Amino acid sequence: MYLGTAMTLIAVGAILAFAVSWEAPGISLDVVGIILMVVGIIGAILELAVWRPRRTSTTGTSREVVRERDTF
Repeated sequence: MYLGTAMTLIAVGAILAFAVSWEAPGISLDVVGIILMVVGIIGAILELAVWRPRRTSTTGTSREVVRERDTF
């Protein structure tokens, strides 16, 4: 999960939990909103703590790529 996806889940969950007064039969939108917020928070924590350091790690060596031009 990317950080943008996690933030979107948090925002949609907050809207469902706190701003929507519509009631669906058999579904509590407050609970659905809270679940989405919790999943978004967990996803953001995992993204920042676990997955992001792996994506930005480098080997410590810089490689310079030199390409010669083809002459005709």
